[in-house]
Amino acid sequence: MSKANSSTDTGADERTDTGTDARTDASARQDTGADARTAEGSRTGAGTRTDTGADERAQRRADRAAGERLSTAPREESPEAESGSGSGGGVPAMGVIGWIRWFWRQLTSMRVALILLFLLSLGAIPGSLIPQTSVDDFKVQEFKDQHTTLTPIYEKFQLFDVYSSVWFSAIYILLFVSLIGCIVPRTGQFVGQLRSRPPGAPKRLTRLPAYTTWRTEADPEQVREAALGVLGKRRFRAHTVGDAVAAEKGYLREAGNLVFHVALIVMLVAFATGQLFKSEGGKLVVEGDGFANTLTQYDDFKSGSLYDSDTLAPFSFVLDRFVGTYEESGPQRGTPRTFEARVTYNQGADGPDRKAVIRVNEPLVVDGTKVYLIAHGYAPVVTVRDSKGKVVSRNAVPLLPIDNNITSTGAIKVMDGYRDKNGEKTQLGFKAFFVPTFAGHGKGEMFSQFPGAEYPVLALSAYHGSLGVDSGLPQNVYQLDTSKMEEFKDENGELLKKMLRPGEKLDLSNGEGSITFEGIEEWASFQISQQPGNGLALGGAIAAIAGLAASLFIQRRRVWVRAVRGADGVTVVEMAGLGRSESAKLPEELGDLAAALLTTAPVAQGNPEKPGNPGNPGNSGNPEKPGKPESSGKPEKSEKPDASAPADRPAATHEDDATNEAGSRPVHPAEAPAEGAEK
Repeated sequence: MSKANSSTDTGADERTDTGTDARTDASARQDTGADARTAEGSRTGAGTRTDTGADERAQRRADRAAGERLSTAPREESPEAESGSGSGGGVPAMGVIGWIRWFWRQLTSMRVALILLFLLSLGAIPGSLIPQTSVDDFKVQEFKDQHTTLTPIYEKFQLFDVYSSVWFSAIYILLFVSLIGCIVPRTGQFVGQLRSRPPGAPKRLTRLPAYTTWRTEADPEQVREAALGVLGKRRFRAHTVGDAVAAEKGYLREAGNLVFHVALIVMLVAFATGQLFKSEGGKLVVEGDGFANTLTQYDDFKSGSLYDSDTLAPFSFVLDRFVGTYEESGPQRGTPRTFEARVTYNQGADGPDRKAVIRVNEPLVVDGTKVYLIAHGYAPVVTVRDSKGKVVSRNAVPLLPIDNNITSTGAIKVMDGYRDKNGEKTQLGFKAFFVPTFAGHGKGEMFSQFPGAEYPVLALSAYHGSLGVDSGLPQNVYQLDTSKMEEFKDENGELLKKMLRPGEKLDLSNGEGSITFEGIEEWASFQISQQPGNGLALGGAIAAIAGLAASLFIQRRRVWVRAVRGADGVTVVEMAGLGRSESAKLPEELGDLAAALLTTAPVAQGNPEKPGNPGNPGNSGNPEKPGKPESSGKPEKSEKPDASAPADRPAATHEDDATNEAGSRPVHPAEAPAEGAEK
């Protein structure tokens, strides 16, 4: 109402002044004095009303000081506010500095941070569904061969290298900057709040959502001292301001919010550290063979852009035995039950030998480097002899599994030492197909029906010529290039091939030699990785969960206890609470505090007023148990006296009676005259 009066009076001043200026013409000099007096009177009255409205607005702002923001979230400003164009008219240009400040505030806002976090999650989806070059080059090449239409599109958007792509890095960096720009000012504000004290009590506590009052014979100083003790025991930060005690609690809510954001930054740093300084390689080891942690020993090796190969941890291990057992019967037949690699390892060049067992998700950890067990298969042991019966090669050849029953394929290559019956050097190649438990006999096919080696069979087909290894081009060890090789022929002039059981052999054509299936050994594939950011990422994830829980379940709230002596000498006690968000627990907590304070400041004998229920100040309650909020029933008209007020309390009017957030319309107890006092 005061704003409307102010604007009306201001308009009257302007119209009066305009009229006065218009009548300054020489033809209206006789009216100038009267108009000037009229204008002066109008301005005097308008100024008085304007000052009154300003006082009312100032008082309202003082009352709202108790409800100042309980969050450190920075306020977002629009470009109009940044440019300083609060008045009407067009929006002036902000300039380069203004736009930079506006863009920075938008980037550091919570809304933009959530959007960037959502985009980062979306960007990780193609990295999980599409084969990545950094993980498996063979799968990427296989995908490209099978999807010739999608491949150019994926390559254009860097979908085969998502985590190192330009767009993913841009989102990552923007999110990092946004979180830092959001946390730094909020941390400063939060530290300032911790160093400051809770604000003083507002003039009208009845405006607050939780409120109760009673009268007591105790002195105001005694009540305030007791209130300090009660609030201190409940872990409130409390102090006396004037005639009231101000207390606040729930700072861990904002602390949890800051911890959550800091934890996000920690996880981002951990992710970046892991990508830049990581190393990862694979090694296939047959039983009885070993591995030393040097670059030349890896089958494949990849590292981050800042990784230094000199930091490889010095250790080695030998695969003593691989143990794998499987479910023998039932619907889960063939399911692995035991899957472990038993190794002997040592740390450093002269370290002692130690035994260890590596299982799935239970790696061997040596000097910060983890050795994971990732795969298993069979390596048939074969012996190749030349035409004179001389042993040319005897090796356990690992084959690549192609199904869950470990049906395996591969190639056996003899590159050196073999001479044909004419004494000429040549190379041998055999395509191999192995099943640990043979099935399909008599059906024209060969497959495995169980992953355990219960009935192993090895099928071979023989070639001779050039393997192509002298060209210098890399080859797949599991594939045989027969483009420069010739087939060994059987009696029918067809490709020489045969299925072998352990101990059986395949004689090559024309007495060129033989190959014998001696038996089988098992192999295990290991991933040796060093990623320094894993521990940091785990700590950040735990801290993020803890901070998020604190920000969700802890409520920031303030409580005020005012104790003043009434005109009749009886102390009037008021208690009110205000939370950052609406909560049913706030009135209950205020009721518990009031009940605790009643032990020191009991209700005065013969006092018509008893402690009201928090949240419904007008109702009466039990002095010992202030009680839970109750419905106040139908609202009373402002022209009538308050039903809960004493008979000698003046009626509340629209201007004097303030509606609080709980929906009740209480009258401040201090405004009610004491019993028997003159009105």
